[in-house]
Amino acid sequence: MSNTEYQFIAIGDIVTDEFIELDPHEAVVNDTLDNRKSLTMYFGEKLPFKGFVNVPAVGNAPNAAVSAHRLGLKAALVTDIGNDEGGREIQDHLTNEGVDQTFVRVHEGKETNHHYVLRYNAERTILIKHEAYPYTMPDIDSPKWIYFSSVGEDSLPYHHAIAEYVKSHPDTKLAFQPGSFQIKLGYETLKDLYEACELFFCNREEAMLILGINDRDIKGLLSGLYDRGVSLPVVTDGPDGAYVRDADGNIWHMPMYPDPAPPVDRTGAGDSFSSTFTACMALGMSVPEALARGPINSMNVVQYVGAQAGLLSMEQIEEYLAKAPEEYVATQIT
Repeated sequence: MSNTEYQFIAIGDIVTDEFIELDPHEAVVNDTLDNRKSLTMYFGEKLPFKGFVNVPAVGNAPNAAVSAHRLGLKAALVTDIGNDEGGREIQDHLTNEGVDQTFVRVHEGKETNHHYVLRYNAERTILIKHEAYPYTMPDIDSPKWIYFSSVGEDSLPYHHAIAEYVKSHPDTKLAFQPGSFQIKLGYETLKDLYEACELFFCNREEAMLILGINDRDIKGLLSGLYDRGVSLPVVTDGPDGAYVRDADGNIWHMPMYPDPAPPVDRTGAGDSFSSTFTACMALGMSVPEALARGPINSMNVVQYVGAQAGLLSMEQIEEYLAKAPEEYVATQIT
């Protein structure tokens, strides 16, 4: 396969997630003042757990690459692993998923990222540690789309290199789904990257942090991102669905696809939505068409443990869309 055949190249860290399922009868969970839940574990005690599952080759970017391939795109991954057992397990998984590994870099003397996920029913807290890799932007020619997401905190020059690469390859479009570190950097630090974005994904609270404002108005957040260079900003709002501002200034809203059963694990719900939306755009769909298909993949992903087991093919997504309830429709609100 030549580089020019790639329709979707994802860039970002890869990790093995070890899911540890806590016993809901033993874990201590409290409500906090900001309406969140907190998990309390007392030092010196032994906390029983119900079981664990090892899930290799996950992370925002690899999840997106697997999603894009299942949706029918020729997908590759730019990422870094160590020359260790965890790295080899990841390579085997990517091979099985059909994700091209031409740009997977193996580093001697480095460890492959391994995170621990504490599961409490459908919710989770992730213990993370990113290995410090020497990030460099490889020559990937001109893929149709680059999908960039979470990388380690020592990677700021990498962001600027990616922005410059996109600007120097006008046939390549950039989708950016920032991780926690990238969101904390704010807009000014990554101004060149935002200006290079065709598509940008975040939730309502993240948009407020990025823009440095305390206004929750969705229209204002979308306009703020657009004014800072993002061609198609997409903001999700939990149970209230997703919103996007299109190239003509119209704002579209899409509700969530109804869950067939209570969610099992919410890990990867955002990745599946964002990657599906991007893949649909790569396949030539309109904004409302892409917006209608993203939540379907998210709906199915949360029915499984891990971010990839529930990812659907395009044929399966179309089947769900055909039997969607009447109210499941993209609505133009401005």
